[in-house]
Parts: sequence; structure tokens; C-alpha cells
Amino acid sequence: MENFIVSARKYRPMTFKSVVGQDAIVATLKNSIKTKQIAQAFLFCGPRGVGKTTCARIFAKALNCLNLTEDFEPCNECESCRSFNESASFNVYELDAASNNSVEDIRSLIEQVRINPQGAKYKVYIIDEVHMLSSTAFNAFLKTLEEPPAYVKFILATTEKHKIIPTILSRCQLYDFKRISDHNIVKHLQFVAENENITADEEALRVIAHKADGALRDALSIFDQLVSFSGNHLTYQAAIENLNVLDVENYFNITDYLFSDNIADALLLFDDILNRGFDGQHFIMGLAGHFRNLLIAQNPNTAHLLETSNTMQVRFVEQAKKIDSLLLLRALELANNCDFNYKLSNNKRFSIEITLMQINANYMHTQRQQAVRQSREGK
Repeated sequence: MENFIVSARKYRPMTFKSVVGQDAIVATLKNSIKTKQIAQAFLFCGPRGVGKTTCARIFAKALNCLNLTEDFEPCNECESCRSFNESASFNVYELDAASNNSVEDIRSLIEQVRINPQGAKYKVYIIDEVHMLSSTAFNAFLKTLEEPPAYVKFILATTEKHKIIPTILSRCQLYDFKRISDHNIVKHLQFVAENENITADEEALRVIAHKADGALRDALSIFDQLVSFSGNHLTYQAAIENLNVLDVENYFNITDYLFSDNIADALLLFDDILNRGFDGQHFIMGLAGHFRNLLIAQNPNTAHLLETSNTMQVRFVEQAKKIDSLLLLRALELANNCDFNYKLSNNKRFSIEITLMQINANYMHTQRQQAVRQSREGK
């Protein structure tokens, strides 16, 4: 049986060009190679799964590449690149600080630093999760980090920059990696699906991107999971069932009920959602997000902020036209307050039900005021 390689590894970028969603950082790293202004230490910070270690590996490979392209990309063909790609390079070292965090580990690293690179210009040390180093290990590392030999470069990576002592931060060039947008994640997932001969609905990929919360590695892992579940045709229905995501259709329906004289159906739909096993706070967070999307859809200038397909954007715009913006804003405030106080409530179901009733009551009160005003004007 052929060994399966997870998508996060199989489609891990090998060049700067293939890095997703970190254009500014990629451009800066390439320019540093172009101008030969390469610092002795770099610190890559940011959430998990956004490309910190990947960029560190590509940068390390490019520094020793014997035949850089015109765009200052590693060629992936020279001896240095091939040995790196085969995990056989003697000039690039990767250290996991989570399991090598003692002062003895750092002293061992410092001893290695004294040895010249073999057949390359630089020795590059990539230290992942560097915030896990002990305080004594950090202190032992300071002098070498500040004044390493000219042939040594350090690339540190961390998800928790605030845990790194200021004396380390001051010795590094800082690169803050951002969360990857849902749009970029969806584009990359479409590329992967096409390569794997998988047909995937755009809405299904958007569910994956939203669930991944800006982490491309998480998105690829979820993608693999859904493909195992549904085969070579990935549908929106399969995505929401497998990931336990509440279908947006529920929010469209309950919004129609709340902004009409139909509070009974709204409460019945909420009861059905709970009976299907969904958490109450998950529901109220989703409802608040739906109200936010409706407010955004009311203005053509902000409609592009909706991270949905074109078809779904049209639905948001159509529903938003039916509801007054002040009523939506009040409904969003009520839903947000319910979410904020949810964990403190002794009767969590009732707290959501009273919120739904208040939203409907605000709508009915506004309708009665308008009716009175119209009758007076008629007289």
C-alpha cells in the first residue's frame, strides 16, 4: 500500500513564491539576500500554522543556494538545495526548544557554532518554539546570539513572543507573521483539491477556512479529514456535518422569524438546534456573526468584507434590505451581551431565549410606533 502523506507536508512550500499570505515578510527576506544585508539573528513570531518554520527553512536554504534564481529563490537543484530537501544538510540545524530547553542543550549548540560550515557560506540554526527555553538557557545564549561568527545565522520561531526576554528580542530582527485570510486559504485549498483530483464546493472550503481560524496547516489537516469522510467530492453538507458546524440556513431562518411576528417559530427552531447537539453559546455567537454580516451587507461599499461566496453575498444583501439598520445594531448588541454573560448564567438556555424574545420585542415595538405614526399622518 502506498504511504499516505498528509497535505500539510506534501504541499509545504519549497520556495518563497509558494508561501501563502505572508507577502511583506517574503519580500523583505528576499531583499535582504539581494542586498546582502543579512542580520545575524531573526525572530519569526505569530500564530500556529501561518508559515514561520516554513519561511525559516526556505530562507536557510536560499542563504546557501549555489545557484539562486533571478528572483532570489532557491534553485532546489544544486547540491546544497538537494541535501537540504533530503534532510541531509550539514549546514542547517533545526532544534526544537520544547524538548531541548536546558542550559546544557544551549552549551552544546554553542560548541557546534565554532565549527566552520562544510562546503557552504553559512551555518544556519533554526530554533522552533524558542519561548520554551529556560531562563538560564536564554542567558547562556545571549552572547553567542549577539556576536556569532560571521558564518552563523540564527532563525528563532515562536508563537508566544511575550514570553521571550527583552535582551533576546533586542538582538534579533523581528518578523510578525499574520493570520492567513479565509480568501487565501480557500484559494490554496482549491489548488490542492485540483492537484488531488478532488471536486470541492467553494462553500465547503470556506467552512474549512473559517474553522481553521487563520492557520493554513490546520486547514489542510481538516481538508484531509473531510476527504477521508466524503471521498473525492467534498460538499458543503459533508463539511458542516463532519465539523459540527451549524448550517447558515438556520441563521437566515431564525432572523426572518425574529424580524416578523413569529417568535414562536424562532424558539422552536432554537429548541431543534439544541436537540441536534449544538452548544447554546456556539449558536448565539453564530447569530451575532450573522447580524454583523447583515449590517455590512447593507452598504455596497462594505459588502466585499463578507467572507462568503458570491451566491451567499446576494442572500445577505437581500435579507439586509428587509431590516432596519438600527434594529440590527440593537439585535447585535443583545446577542453579543448574551454571549459575554453566557458562562455566568445559571440557566443558559433561558438566557438565550430571553435574548431572542427581546430582539423580537424591539422589532414589534418599532412596527407599532410606525403604524401609529402612519395613522396620524393619514388623519
